[in-house]
Amino acid sequence: MEIEKVIARINELSRKNKSVGLTPEELVERDELRRLYLNNFKRNFRNQLDNIKYVEDEENGEDPIKH
Repeated sequence: MEIEKVIARINELSRKNKSVGLTPEELVERDELRRLYLNNFKRNFRNQLDNIKYVEDEENGEDPIKH
């Protein structure tokens, strides 16, 4: 499922929860969608961290991967 659709559905369930409440099935769906969203966020954040290059290491001619 595309992350935009996951976010849209999470928001939809959130609005419904505030107004009339959620059924047990919707609660399970919401929890699963939140888990998917957080896993995606963590994966993307980890990728960003893994691609950081240290300027000091490059200036000293060191290989940042060896650290």
